[in-house]
Amino acid sequence: MHSDLGTDQAWERLRASRSNPPGKAADPGARRKTYAAALEQTGQMFRAAAVVDPATRPLQVFYGLSQAGRAIAAAALSLKGQDWRLESHGIKTTGFHLPFPDIEIRTDPPGTQGSFVKVSEVLDSPVWGTDPLRLEDVWDLLPPNLRYPLTTRDRLTPLYVDEASVGMHEHSLLSAYVCDIPDRVIDAGTREALADFLTSYPAVARHESYVTTGAGPEAPPEYSRRDPGRGEMTINWQMPQGTGTGFDGLATGAERLAYLPAMTRSYAGDRYFLPVHPPMKRELHPLMAWWAVLYALSMFARYQPAAWTKLINVDGSEHAVLIERLLERSISHLPVLIAHTITEVSS
Repeated sequence: MHSDLGTDQAWERLRASRSNPPGKAADPGARRKTYAAALEQTGQMFRAAAVVDPATRPLQVFYGLSQAGRAIAAAALSLKGQDWRLESHGIKTTGFHLPFPDIEIRTDPPGTQGSFVKVSEVLDSPVWGTDPLRLEDVWDLLPPNLRYPLTTRDRLTPLYVDEASVGMHEHSLLSAYVCDIPDRVIDAGTREALADFLTSYPAVARHESYVTTGAGPEAPPEYSRRDPGRGEMTINWQMPQGTGTGFDGLATGAERLAYLPAMTRSYAGDRYFLPVHPPMKRELHPLMAWWAVLYALSMFARYQPAAWTKLINVDGSEHAVLIERLLERSISHLPVLIAHTITEVSS
């Protein structure tokens, strides 16, 4: 996981912020007190999670993240008046009788005070109401799960953007390597297959052009293999009006790099194009993808303990090791994401 912070450094930053809280949490009174108390509870929950096994770890990690959500809301500059106060979970899980990947996740409607809804609002991340998303679809939105599928079905996973490929030269287009395009698209080899795949990635689908294997408007895409099962290609986008301060009105490298965040989501220092699953209307913030997955796991463990024990049994469950790995990553990845998110909402 690339980031300017490691897990220990993220905890240090979070603890240090309590004496001089960021954003609206700096105001004396309830917001400041909530920020400090919520982060203390977050730290204690994560420390507890680190010393238990998967039988109860989803509970500690989820409630630690939920309390971090209260700190995020307290610090958020966009929340005025009493809007920062969170009520209830704002998210629901059903379908525990279904296969594990098909568990259903719903949210409360926009504008309500549930934690998931309000933090999503702060992060410009969607909620989707009563039409369910499958657990597998949200699981696949987490970059660490790229090589850890729950089933053999076709997947929509984050597409990594190589920022170094943008370069600092002047150009009229933003060009970048887009990675982790699946074999099924590369093997098809056609413009139609690529266009169909990119309909789930609105920001990528708005491209101006891409590198092809030959000349002419019908030439097929040019891919290169990066990892087994995945490949990459160079895609170009028009720069927005008002940019182009370089020679002959071309966009500078700095301008093109500055435009990339408008199309992508950040995950621990890297940038990704994320798919949009109906009924979502836009890309889910990675922190909220973690939130939804961990909520589902915690509710399963809490309310279906016998079924959960069977699911995490490595001698009989194909999903046991995948769940173990996800929970291990949650302890190391989430403090970094929480620290970055607090900076994001309070700047």
